[in-house]
Amino acid sequence: MATLTPAAPRPAPLRALRALRAPRGRPVAKLLVLAALAAVLVPLAQARWGAGAWPGALTVDVSAPLGTAGDWIIDNRDSHPLFLYVLGHVSNAIVVSVRAVYLVLLAAGWAGVTAAGALVAWRAAGPRLALGTAAAFLACGLLGMWVPTMQTLALMVVAVLASAVVGALLGLAAGLSDRAERVLRPVLDTMQVLPAFAYLLPVVLVFGIGVPAAVLATVVYAAPPMARLTALGLRGADPEVLEAVTSLGTTARQRLLTARLPLARRELLLGLNQTIMMALSMAVIASVIGAGGLGDRVYQALASVDVGAALAAGIPIVLLAVVLDRVTGAAGERLGAARRPPSRPLLALAAAGALAVALAARLAGRSLWPGAWEVPIAGPVNRAVDWMTAHLYSGVPVVGGTADWAARFTTWVLDPVRDGLLWLPWWSVLLLVAALAWVIGTWRTALTAVLALAAIGVLGVWEPSLDTLSQVLAAVAATLVLGVATGIAAARGDRFERLLRPVLDVFQTMPQFVYLIPVVALFGVGRAPAVAAAVVYALPAVVRITAQGLRQVDPAALEAARSLGATTGQQLRQVQLPLARPALLLAVNQGVVLVLAVVIIGGLVGGGALGYQVVFGLAQGDLATGLVAGAAIVCLGLMLDRVTQPTARRPRKGA
Repeated sequence: MATLTPAAPRPAPLRALRALRAPRGRPVAKLLVLAALAAVLVPLAQARWGAGAWPGALTVDVSAPLGTAGDWIIDNRDSHPLFLYVLGHVSNAIVVSVRAVYLVLLAAGWAGVTAAGALVAWRAAGPRLALGTAAAFLACGLLGMWVPTMQTLALMVVAVLASAVVGALLGLAAGLSDRAERVLRPVLDTMQVLPAFAYLLPVVLVFGIGVPAAVLATVVYAAPPMARLTALGLRGADPEVLEAVTSLGTTARQRLLTARLPLARRELLLGLNQTIMMALSMAVIASVIGAGGLGDRVYQALASVDVGAALAAGIPIVLLAVVLDRVTGAAGERLGAARRPPSRPLLALAAAGALAVALAARLAGRSLWPGAWEVPIAGPVNRAVDWMTAHLYSGVPVVGGTADWAARFTTWVLDPVRDGLLWLPWWSVLLLVAALAWVIGTWRTALTAVLALAAIGVLGVWEPSLDTLSQVLAAVAATLVLGVATGIAAARGDRFERLLRPVLDVFQTMPQFVYLIPVVALFGVGRAPAVAAAVVYALPAVVRITAQGLRQVDPAALEAARSLGATTGQQLRQVQLPLARPALLLAVNQGVVLVLAVVIIGGLVGGGALGYQVVFGLAQGDLATGLVAGAAIVCLGLMLDRVTQPTARRPRKGA
């Protein structure tokens, strides 16, 4: 069989491949140093604190001060000047803004909103997407979700505008000042690692249940992508253009307005795109604290395990997400393209037609979607789910039912992994994390990971954090096996990739809550359904990143491998996968972050551990329990991020 190791000199791509595959940073030497340190420190730790779980002497009780702070907020929320004259005005402004947008949408009616949406899509992306946008809005009406869709859209408009403004201002500061960038980087890291569910408790304590808390939680969650991409666009501006502008004697403000911002338009639109997607996801989660709209319908369906109602509310969310994603993405692609937008007279004619349609519908008394046009799908979907539950939940010959699979997965995978982590001495877990982070990255990476993990023990939530970690590890392993295999197939087959793309679009835009309902119906309540929902939610990102990384491998390297007689399997194993290692590491990283987010929400369906503590803290208004669990989640996510993606940090540190 042909190999990739001939006696003749290697072609340049294969020499690059050999260098790429060589371990970086002398991992053997790093492990020897770590072993020497362990030989000295471990006996001291055992003698002082023992070798079991995290010692109580090293914990810090923060529940008392947090409980006092929570009580003070509740007692002074209606009387303190900070709430009356500052936060109260913020809350009122949010309520007025959302209500104004909602009333405008209702006044426009279903015909006006549909026509206006199609017109915006046509202006941004062309007639095909305009038709798709109109069809999406009409589908929302057919499903009987027009009013909830308008409520969610009103919330989205206000939240996205606020998120874009806050993110752009933070991005300007980080893009123009190195000091601001260093200060904001850990803040943005924390905001992105913390699962969305953990944002809800602090804003509920300050603003209470309702729209203001939902909007502010959405802004905190959705602003970081805008900030990061704004800073990236400003820092990536062409130096030659900036030098030319500077030579003309322009001021810093003029250079920003005439050069930096125009050059960063693509990044700004991409940031807006990501902000919209994250805001829509958070708007659904915020239904727990009274956001209303489609998210409230999904949450109510989750409480009653009504898959049909959840699907009827989830489809409009997916349609809104797909439309907004396509419109903003197409607008970014058209920047600098030769394709010209529609002419102004044509746009004016189309706008006049949209206005005429809206007025005609209103004069005819048809501003709201007619109930006779609705197509209920909850009943047929629930009957199909009932049939699947009756035939698949248990009693399936030979293979067993889904309940049996969940029980076996819990018994054979989740329990051993959790028990194994809890059996390990606390210091051995720290050493294992340090070894993984240091071998792959630098000593700074290892120190950050170890400190993040040690902070979990100091907060007194060592055991529930390891329970959550066991679920994350099991879900990530399943996600990577399925995702990498599917990504390889998508990268090697164009037809399969085209068939897979709409499926991935739907799965990526479906709210996290929606995943919990079918898995609970099929698998029952417990840790296994939480893991299954996390796998389904994280799988599309892993598939896309893997396929894109494999497709971007240097064709010269593949040609060199083929010229040496390599088989298809050898090309994949010895060329494509090694050269796509950065993309694969990114896939692992994104899989970990997405899995962690859904495992935490799995506390609603019996996932336990940190997710349960966050849910309990939110339900009871217990600031101490909720914030400690949220802080532990941040530390756990930071540790996993450093272990799985240290190479992404090096260039920025050296910058």
